Amino acid sequence: MRERIRIRIGRGVLAALLLIGISAVIGPAGREEAAAAPREMPGSFADLVEKLSPAVVNISTTQKVKRPRFRGLPPGSPFEEFFEEFFNRQRPNRDRDQDEDEDDEPAQRLYSLGSGFIIDPDGYIVTNNHVVQGAETITVRMKDGEEYEAELVGRDAEVDIALLKIDAGRKLPHVEWGDSDTARVGDWVLAIGNPFGLGGTVTAGIISARHRQNLTGSPYEDYLQTDASINRGNSGGPMFNLDGKVIGINTMIFSPSGGNIGIGFAIPSNLAKRVVEQIRQYGYARRGYIGVVIQNVDKVTAEAMGLDEPKGALVAEVTPGGPADRAGIKPGDVIVAFNGKEVKDNNELVRLVSDAGIGKTVSIEVLRDGKRLKLSLTTGERPKSLVLGESDEAGPGPRQETPQSVGESLGLRLSELTPAMRDRFDIPDSVDGVIVTSVSQRAAMRDVRPGDIITEISGRRVSSVADVARALADLKKEGRKAVLLRILRGDQALFRSIPLPDDKKE
Repeated sequence: MRERIRIRIGRGVLAALLLIGISAVIGPAGREEAAAAPREMPGSFADLVEKLSPAVVNISTTQKVKRPRFRGLPPGSPFEEFFEEFFNRQRPNRDRDQDEDEDDEPAQRLYSLGSGFIIDPDGYIVTNNHVVQGAETITVRMKDGEEYEAELVGRDAEVDIALLKIDAGRKLPHVEWGDSDTARVGDWVLAIGNPFGLGGTVTAGIISARHRQNLTGSPYEDYLQTDASINRGNSGGPMFNLDGKVIGINTMIFSPSGGNIGIGFAIPSNLAKRVVEQIRQYGYARRGYIGVVIQNVDKVTAEAMGLDEPKGALVAEVTPGGPADRAGIKPGDVIVAFNGKEVKDNNELVRLVSDAGIGKTVSIEVLRDGKRLKLSLTTGERPKSLVLGESDEAGPGPRQETPQSVGESLGLRLSELTPAMRDRFDIPDSVDGVIVTSVSQRAAMRDVRPGDIITEISGRRVSSVADVARALADLKKEGRKAVLLRILRGDQALFRSIPLPDDKKE
């Protein structure tokens, strides 16, 4: 039986999965040539370890959390005392706060362990965000046993990096960043960290793969993979090349049990260095921004738009007055190139825009109505918080034999936006379209929901059910095998593609 592999993201030794980083893109030709010369395995890593290990630190944190009160028992019940005693036995070493409200459940303190490394003799330390997230206190322990309370300078959850600062009253040993773009599969690497809280531990291995993605859902994933032994508590520790330079930050492992099985991941140094510099200067990571909501172009969407292949990023919504709006980008455009680089999918565009910086004038190419347009755009700074609203999914409405069944070829039941409908669903008079009253399983699988308002069908504006019928008839005559719906869901504008049935099979 095939063993099921699970990924879990955690904090320090409490985690069975240590978040590990992101690999880099291929560098210039000169760097490729420099990396071409093979490096022999040294007879010993001892000299390198002796030089580097003083700059690698152990990080411990404490975090106060409320223990959920056992619900369902009346106050004064004899079972309440029993369960309280049971829970106390399960956590005999927790600390209690003495100043809590009597209605609050007593707090307990969680302890976590991780790793980090000093990048500046003045005491700046890099680690993973998940090592220190939510921490009340952060303690840094040096190789010589000295301990210091650390200040959190800033953190970035998307790349999983945090920057700390300690005041040691002296210049500290530190390490330097390397060039992760020159790291090749098969290169030797060293990992130094604090696995299972044991303290400074060194492991060696090779880079097993590059450009590992789709592990955590972050658009910035581009991990280096290594077989150097990485375990719980190694999070935030450095990965060195044979020159003694940091080329990665150990952050995650694949493991069914939380122990090392030879598949670990590291954030590449070229990405980490940029984020750390921004945190040090601004307190957070500043990223480029163009002001669009985008979606991936899948096979059905590509067919609906008449594209040769599913690639690029589909613009679902443009922020009014934002960089994309000023550049003339419109909903329904497919962004296929940014600043001279091909856009393969959503994540590729997010990374390219982020790396472009702020206030930079770049070229952007879009597909619109089958034509390729080249536009000029000046990037802005992405707001710190971009939260998309969600609407509750309503249940399917009753089936009715009415003219609204014109949408049946799409697996939809449609209705006009009558005054009663607008009042019922709080739809402004400024919104034109038709409302979806029920969906088939086929349409639901394409994420169309009751309550969605269809405003366009494959670029054709619709404000009535009759408009929908005409649009579908025209598209079928054109030989379209799928249609692209532009819908409004709450405050969100989205695109959804639905295949058209083959009339010959009906």
